[in-house]
Amino acid sequence: MDQEEARSRILDAAEELFYGRGIQAVGMDELRAAAGVSLKRLYQCFPAKHDLVEAYLRRRDARWRAELAEHVSRHAATAEDRPLAVFDWLRTWFADPGFRGCAFINSFGELGPVSDGVTGVARHHKQAVHAYVTGLVSALPVGDPALLAGQLVLLMDGAITTAAVSGEPAAAEYARTAAEALVTAARAGGPGAAAGPG
Repeated sequence: MDQEEARSRILDAAEELFYGRGIQAVGMDELRAAAGVSLKRLYQCFPAKHDLVEAYLRRRDARWRAELAEHVSRHAATAEDRPLAVFDWLRTWFADPGFRGCAFINSFGELGPVSDGVTGVARHHKQAVHAYVTGLVSALPVGDPALLAGQLVLLMDGAITTAAVSGEPAAAEYARTAAEALVTAARAGGPGAAAGPG
């Protein structure tokens, strides 16, 4: 097994275990066994646990955002449909038996106070999601796309957390209804609408 294959197997095991059970609950020896590599090879690929945690989160960020964008591109026929298609994708994700909420919120909750690396990756993910949603709403005639995007991202995070705690995928549908109302109100204001309370 070469280094790249070992690294991929370790990251696969880390994603399953860290996301499913939490970072602090999983030791390096358990990860080694799940990945089918030696402890020596594990530490060659990731010299410390925090290196593995950050690599797992970076890989998950790239895949999560790519899957979301692919769904929106495939299922939203018009610019008006795209922001709401985000919530349709969330509904599908929430129904997955392995769904355990947002990996970035979970990781920050566990390690944010003691890990600048985890905090940095979590912030990058949230900023990248906001930028993506801003791009979607920028195609609409709204006064402040960044403001609307911020509101929609808050709905996304709220739905993710609610679905994780409640076990109810319908949280995505409730958030979608609220998102539709926000988009409609923002569009009614048009490009010259106020950015918010002044």
